[in-house]
Amino acid sequence: MNTPRTTALPWAALTIALALTLAGCPRADPPPAGGEPPPADRWLQGDAERIEIAGEAFLLELALDEAKRFRGLSDRATIPADAGMLFVFPDAAERAFVMRDCLVPIDIIYLDADGRILTMHEMQVEPYGRAEFLLRRYRSNGRAQFVIELAGGSIHRLGLSEGDNLELPLGELKARAR
Repeated sequence: MNTPRTTALPWAALTIALALTLAGCPRADPPPAGGEPPPADRWLQGDAERIEIAGEAFLLELALDEAKRFRGLSDRATIPADAGMLFVFPDAAERAFVMRDCLVPIDIIYLDADGRILTMHEMQVEPYGRAEFLLRRYRSNGRAQFVIELAGGSIHRLGLSEGDNLELPLGELKARAR
């Protein structure tokens, strides 16, 4: 005799729901209320390069390979005022970045192969875990080989303009990109 399995369906649904809940991306804890971001040298999660931008020194974490470039500043609860990330690509091409699982506003600066600013954007936080196809694309508007991400508000503070040249160790960085 075949008896219907009416109790298996609720348990299966509960198991699937629990698995989906546990598989979510971890979210970084926000900084303590009123707390300052850590100094740039303690904030870094890899190799870095000291770069001067508009007379200010920045310690920029390097994103030299595809995995690091994809992860970028995702899940960072803070970006110190004197820190950020420098993305180095093996070639110059049209590029677009998104705010994938980013917890704080980020200013992005696209640079061509010679270190000239192509365009800049003030990227805003999007809902955590939002599907990739729903994320706003911030485009380079030209062939970018370098991208710098800084704490939100940095572009205005530094007084940067499209066409400005930034001094970077171009040859060394290009040779290290993978």
